[in-house]
Amino acid sequence: MKTSYRALARKFHTDSATACETLMDTESGSDCSSGGMEHTAVVATHRLPCLHQDSRRLATNQYEICRLAVFIFLFLFSLSKVTASHFIIIDNETGCILREQGANDKFPVGSLSKIAVAITLLDWAKLNGNSLDTVAEVPAPTAPQGEGNPLGLQAGDRITLRDLLYLTLLPSDSEASLTIANYVGLKLPNPQNLDGVSNFVANMNALARELGMKNTLFLNSDGLPPTGGGLQPYSTAADLARLTRYGYSKPGLAFYVAQKSREIHIQRGNKMLGATINNTNNLLGVNGIDGVKTARLASVGESIVLTSARDPEVRKEGNTVYTTPRRIIVVLLGASNRADEGLKLDQQGWELYSAWAGRGRPTRSSRFL
Repeated sequence: MKTSYRALARKFHTDSATACETLMDTESGSDCSSGGMEHTAVVATHRLPCLHQDSRRLATNQYEICRLAVFIFLFLFSLSKVTASHFIIIDNETGCILREQGANDKFPVGSLSKIAVAITLLDWAKLNGNSLDTVAEVPAPTAPQGEGNPLGLQAGDRITLRDLLYLTLLPSDSEASLTIANYVGLKLPNPQNLDGVSNFVANMNALARELGMKNTLFLNSDGLPPTGGGLQPYSTAADLARLTRYGYSKPGLAFYVAQKSREIHIQRGNKMLGATINNTNNLLGVNGIDGVKTARLASVGESIVLTSARDPEVRKEGNTVYTTPRRIIVVLLGASNRADEGLKLDQQGWELYSAWAGRGRPTRSSRFL
């Protein structure tokens, strides 16, 4: 895991393009200066088309300047609508930072921690060949039915890891993420002899260190502040972008977070209960958005991690065809309206991506995660 991620970073940090491009007019104009009185008539016949050419060029330049001014005005106007002070937009393929503000500031991220829960589960299952159809039991005690326990899960309920994963990612069920942490944590190597949940959280932090998430600390499986006060789990927009990019580097996470709803099953005693759960990410399907996770904390507002894709860019050189995947990641923390501001950043992200790609995806003038 460590080697492949760092190798990926090195690959896309090489200086293989110029810092910027400058538009220049290299065409030499006609020499319209007179060489003496005897050439007056000749000069006059050449001066008229030269003036027409200059006029056309001036008009064209004025038109382009007006278009550029309108674009800049509209772009800056759209930027003003983003009120959150912590966000980042990156290219998923390279990690190029397209735009950021306060992206390295530590921030309470709440349920966005559950992205790490999902990735830790998926990595464990793949590494050990464990099936997500394995059944886990909800541990005691459980919280009363409410926002953190939307289905009212009870101690002793039996649910597959797959359905627990859906519950964790779609409606952000904290009892489901706790059940995953308890079950998998008891299966993971445990040199410190921790309880299951604490051991799982330790592995979440190990993943964060592996990915270079230097400003992240996970303290529990749901990301919520402790009831008695004290230190809260925290991360940054940049670190969550690193985590999401890693999650999308392999199959699994992308499928689960793209589901708008899902039918799950709970075995309670001798009864099998069915329930339909819905995704709290209302932007799925809008502007190509197909993930990832939402969060809300009363103390800081709403947060969201989004990703959206476009058709790959295909370029042919001779008999060789080059394909470049196109996907961006947006992380927005502490917004007043995560859907409106998240969508605005996603739209801006694609405008910035198009401009960056149009310059040949320069590396020397760009910054990367």
